[in-house]
Amino acid sequence: MSRIETIAEGVTLYLGDCREILPTLGKVDAVVTDPPYGIALNTDNSRFSGGHTASIARRGNGLGPAGGLPIVGDNEAFDPRHLLIGEEQVIWGWHNFPDALPRGTCLVWLKRNDDAFGSFLSDAETAWFSRGHGVYCFRDLTNNAIAKDRVHPTQKPESLMRWSIERTKGKTILDPYMGSGTTGVAAIKLGRRFIGIEIDPKYFDAACRRVQAALDAPELFQPTPPPAKQEAFEL
Repeated sequence: MSRIETIAEGVTLYLGDCREILPTLGKVDAVVTDPPYGIALNTDNSRFSGGHTASIARRGNGLGPAGGLPIVGDNEAFDPRHLLIGEEQVIWGWHNFPDALPRGTCLVWLKRNDDAFGSFLSDAETAWFSRGHGVYCFRDLTNNAIAKDRVHPTQKPESLMRWSIERTKGKTILDPYMGSGTTGVAAIKLGRRFIGIEIDPKYFDAACRRVQAALDAPELFQPTPPPAKQEAFEL
């Protein structure tokens, strides 16, 4: 069942399959998205035990925001080429489908401190940016603090999506795999217009609430803080 929510002028959210909705949209400036990676992610977080006293005490404590259920579309190889619309694209998960995208800039999200590298799951994630050819890093550990409070199992930090959007020049940001709406929240706080698409009704409803809350937040009308320090180097 499809659904359209016009949250505010310049902010529209669609419930449905983005492959069906994208051809109906008008011009967008930039795609900024975190699609399924095609890795059949196990969302049952109760399997994690950790290794120190604090984490062992929380062993098996809950299934996580997805309730152990799979992410829609994540159980098969993902082809991102339908996302190559608009003037610019930032597509997270690049290392999972590198052959489907041309040469571009590599964005790296460092998810942990240096002394924790190699200790558990991935140390970082990568995104493809359609302009340029450098490698740029952004360190953000905030997901560790909200691990149990995330709405979506692959929810990215708002600061990371803000950093991603700030690299683009467009006024209208499109996220065809919106999830719980983090890209939309970041776009709104940056004064951009936003179009979001999500196929799962549960996450769509959460995105509607989060985007509306961002529009209602007083901080929207206050100067936004500068982005976190960025580590960069050119190839």
